[in-house]
Amino acid sequence: MQQLQRTIKAVVRPGEQHGYVAECLEVPVVTQGATLDEVFGNLKEAVKLHLEGEDLAAMGLAPHPTIVAEV
Repeated sequence: MQQLQRTIKAVVRPGEQHGYVAECLEVPVVTQGATLDEVFGNLKEAVKLHLEGEDLAAMGLAPHPTIVAEV
């Protein structure tokens, strides 16, 4: 039996023109924000919306995964 992931990893990098871009590695979520606080808030909301109504186990994720971001 496959162990379910408890975390979703994301990478945060400077945007091309300004602000920051966050991209998840396990799920197809990319977002941006003018500040680090804003990009982290947007990332949390985007992941929540993406996972809403999905079968997390089928995606290899444990219930209520944590987002871990590398800046």
